Amino acid sequence: MTALENVSIAVGKGDFVSIVGPNGAGKSTVLKTISGTVKCRSGKIYFNDMDISQLPAHRRTELGIIHVPEGRRIFPSLTVKENLEIGAYRAQARPAASETLHTVMEYFPILRERADQRGGSLSGGEQQMLAISRGLMSMPNLLMLDEPSLGLSPRLTEVIFEAIKTLRDNLNFSVLLVEQRALEALELCDSGYILECGRITMRGGREELMGNVSVQKAYLGGL
Repeated sequence: MTALENVSIAVGKGDFVSIVGPNGAGKSTVLKTISGTVKCRSGKIYFNDMDISQLPAHRRTELGIIHVPEGRRIFPSLTVKENLEIGAYRAQARPAASETLHTVMEYFPILRERADQRGGSLSGGEQQMLAISRGLMSMPNLLMLDEPSLGLSPRLTEVIFEAIKTLRDNLNFSVLLVEQRALEALELCDSGYILECGRITMRGGREELMGNVSVQKAYLGGL
């Protein structure tokens, strides 16, 4: 089965790009292909003008391509602090680990309060904050977020998206967001893509996509 076909996406330095679309459209597969956990059978992936199509996943991480996967995937038996420290394993991140740890706990104060608590004992929203923070500990050049609102209550979803907005406004790296909650995803982005049945059916800037009648009807509740 071919999950993606003729998909072409560009993320510039410092850009925030969102991919929205229905469940099963191939959104997560895009991120997995970029991070190297799924191999592409054709086409090329370039990062800073370097062809990384054949690089293994760990080599892509070394370049600063950081993937926060769907479902959080924290280490439940480790403490919050230990989960965060593991995020700083990238060579470029290690010297600044203490400073970065302080920064992420400023963004998510609850993690400071839970620092010695096991990750598996956190609520779903707290685990998502931990997963995002672990990604930030790697000092990414490209941070890829896969469905950060999945399984969260409306209140916690609002907290997560507010945190992502703050990160987007204050940190100097690129973000590629995959999200079914199209309104929030498009409100945050500089530009976006609509992915349906493994194909890009529309692309454009935030205002262009949010103002498109077809996008409004299909994804924005007819705004």
